[in-house]
Parts: sequence; C-alpha cells; structure tokens
Amino acid sequence: MTPALLDGNVARHLPELAHCGSTAELESQPLYRAVGPELRRVIETPAMGDFTAGPAPARTRYRVAAWNIERGTQLDGQIEAFRAHPYLACSDVILLMETDVGMARSGNRDVPRTLARELGMHYVFVPSYLNLTNGSGLERAIGGENTAGLQGNAVLSRYPIGGVRRIPLRNGIDKMASPEKRIGCLASLAADIEFPNGRVTAVSVHLDAQSSQRHRRDQMRDVLDAVPGHGPVLLGGDWNTTTYDSSRAVFAILGFWLRVLMGVDHVIRNHYLHPYNHFERDLFRLIVERGFDYRACNRLGDHTICYDQTDPRTYAALRDWVPDWCFPFIHWSLRRHGGRCPFKIDWFASRGLRCENPVVLHDVREGRAVPLSDHSAIGVDVVVGD
Repeated sequence: MTPALLDGNVARHLPELAHCGSTAELESQPLYRAVGPELRRVIETPAMGDFTAGPAPARTRYRVAAWNIERGTQLDGQIEAFRAHPYLACSDVILLMETDVGMARSGNRDVPRTLARELGMHYVFVPSYLNLTNGSGLERAIGGENTAGLQGNAVLSRYPIGGVRRIPLRNGIDKMASPEKRIGCLASLAADIEFPNGRVTAVSVHLDAQSSQRHRRDQMRDVLDAVPGHGPVLLGGDWNTTTYDSSRAVFAILGFWLRVLMGVDHVIRNHYLHPYNHFERDLFRLIVERGFDYRACNRLGDHTICYDQTDPRTYAALRDWVPDWCFPFIHWSLRRHGGRCPFKIDWFASRGLRCENPVVLHDVREGRAVPLSDHSAIGVDVVVGD
C-alpha cells in the first residue's frame, strides 16, 4: 500500500493555502473547509509494504536501530550504510524519524518505501505533515516542486508488522506561522513486531523541537497513553531533549544566558549530555513512573547530535527563528570547545524487555565529507520471550 496522495483538484489549491500566516487564518478560509477532509485523509493514512524474500529466523536477541535520517536527503548513502555498516547491517528493526515522501529536498522519493525495498524488509509509514513549502533553512533554496509533500515516521522490520497506530501529538508552535508551513502535527508510530518468539510493540517517537520541556513531557504522556498497558514495548527516537524551552525565541535566548551563567563546561557535562538531571527530569520521571527503563537502553552521557557553528545547514535552520545578533554570543560561548556543542536527544526506553549493548553510531555523521544525517544513529539489542 503506497502513501495516500492528494487528489489533483485539491493539490492545485495548496499554493493559495500557503499564503496563510497562521493555523487560525487557514481554518477560517472557505477553501480550507472545503478541502480539509481530503487533506486529513492523506495525513492520517498509513502506508505499508512487504519486500521480504521469506520468513526471517528466530534469534536469541534482536537488534533495533533508531535514526533521525534528516528527511532522507542522503538516501543513497543511508541505504549503503544499512547494507554495509557492521552494526546497521545487522538491524532487525529500524525506527526512523523525519522520513520524506515526495519532497523536492529529498529528490521527490518515497524514502521509507525505497529503504524497505532496497533492504528487503517490511515497512510502515505514517505522515505527520503535509508541507506547503520546500522545507526549512537551506531547503527552501532547493528548486522544484513537491510531488506529495509528506513527512513522517517509519518502522522497518525483517519480521511481520501489525497493529499499526498513528499517535498524533499536539504541536509545540503554530506550524503555519513558521517559515516552514505545514498542515498537520507530529505523529509517533506504534507497530507490533511479530518475532518468532514473541510480539513486541515498537514505537518510533519524535517529539517537537520547537516546544517547552513541559510540552515534550506532555507529548511523551500521549505516546505512553497510546501503547498497550501490558506486554513488551520499546520506544525509540528523537525526543529533542535539548534542555531548552524553544517554543519562542525569547525563551530560548533567556535559557541560553542562564546556561552561560551556570558555566558552559558544567552545562555540557551535566545537562546537555544528561538532560534527565534537571531540565528534562519530568519527562524521564514520567517514563519511569509508567514502568519503563531508559538507563539500560542507552549510552548515558554520549551525544547524538552536535551544534557546529561552521555547518551552514545548522546556521540556516536556527536562523529561521533566532535573530542574527544572537550568533556572535553563541560562538563566543563555545570558543573553548571549537565552536561545537554536544547534546543527547535520541533515546530508547523499554518495558518488559531485557536490553543489552546500547550504542551510538557517530560514524554515520562524524568524519565524513557529507554527513548522512545531522543525528547519529542509536542501537540496542533486545531479548524477546526471555
């Protein structure tokens, strides 16, 4: 089943809707009220496929990778990594965030379906947004038109997938009021993986970058409310635990100066790499209260993303909502760190599973002329039916 696509008569109205400066303005338009049901149909419809050659064998443990692949703009390199990387090539389940379908920035390819086909796996994709622009930052300079304009999360598996649930999450900001105009909301994806020795619910989780710490906690609560109340569950993905309230630029700027006063070295060591210590503690406490463990599933203190002042993509994306005058202060604060600042924002959490050997795969991002994503991939081995 391929992704649902807009009816051509509806798609031709998208440029007109893109002129709206807020969701309230969008929803007040007679045109939107007329085409809204069709837009919601496309955003809320999962896509699935099976490209396996036959049943995969039972194992004593299964390898799960989670990776924000930054739209799939480096899809060919990512396919090669999943085929040849000594860790990723052994992945039995892959949780993906920021996967494009029909976006000019990623060559108008169906990223999750292409990955599943090339790797010979089952897959499911759920859209989060219908994009009315070519993206954020440098992406807006890319020529061409979006053929589908969808972005969302995906799960790939060597084993059958069932019980698919799209979990809508409330937006941290008004997506129609930002330069990257989008209709919809972030949506996590839960799917039951039918391993030969037991069923596991795997959840591809992407929390909102432009949100407050409280909002991210509330989004995680919505995810936890949507998963089964019993049985093994593995959550994995980009939780955006930056420690910042990024719902408004002024809050992020004030938060930056608070961290400067706390001491940049201290904040990097004790907060950016350990967000559960203070700024994001409510999110991690919630996870533990619901019976999940995150400590055994992750390499604590190991970064998964890095702000680099020399990266033009980072600068362009941040410049969408942070004033230019802020950047000299950011660079000054990192003068003793080579202009780089690490964060740990990608995580696993499990319930009813034994997790072993967590890793962070920096080599998909660092030491490359062209990084495969702005995120490092993470992985963990899980024992099923123990």
